[in-house]
Amino acid sequence: MIKREDVITWLTCYRQVIKDNKDYLTELDSAIGDADHGANMDRGFNAVVAKLPSVEEKDIGTILKTAGMTLVSTVGGAGGPLYGTFFMRAGMAVDGKAELTPEELAGAFDAGVAGVQQRGKATLGEKTMLDSLTPACQALHESLDRGNDLKVSLDAAAAAAEQGMKDTIPMLATKGRASYLGERSIGHQDPGATSSFLLVQCAADCFGKD
Repeated sequence: MIKREDVITWLTCYRQVIKDNKDYLTELDSAIGDADHGANMDRGFNAVVAKLPSVEEKDIGTILKTAGMTLVSTVGGAGGPLYGTFFMRAGMAVDGKAELTPEELAGAFDAGVAGVQQRGKATLGEKTMLDSLTPACQALHESLDRGNDLKVSLDAAAAAAEQGMKDTIPMLATKGRASYLGERSIGHQDPGATSSFLLVQCAADCFGKD
């Protein structure tokens, strides 16, 4: 079971990973975006972690929804609304729960991804964060359905997210700021897909260790 302390740890670890990769994300975004993805994500997750003490005794749904609302209010560009929507929708899916089964976690991820898809009006193959998140969710479900434990399944999800991230390199961007570049967007890794892979990798590192 995933406890609320595990969720707090996940968000806290992701904040550190974003901090460690801030310049890398900015470098990726400088090629096809506004060169602010790293800084925006760093600012947003610093704000999220600052809010966590006020909700650490709450249910997991409240923790995730608070993270999402904080991101929407503190992160500029597309990242704030999209990541904010991911966490708010995930939180709504597990509202009131003090702990989650692996299947409930997968369902929360599904809800978050559906929210991103709806908010960004994007789909798989358009060089966005969905190119990491969508295959990650699929791999998570497939692994759990085969009877694998949560750690194995999240490792599979992280591997799928990483491959999805790499698959954005040859893609033509058709959504977001990168789409303005047309053919020049080809050959660059999408920064949103990269930060999304890092999110799934953090989940694999933080959940399912028992």
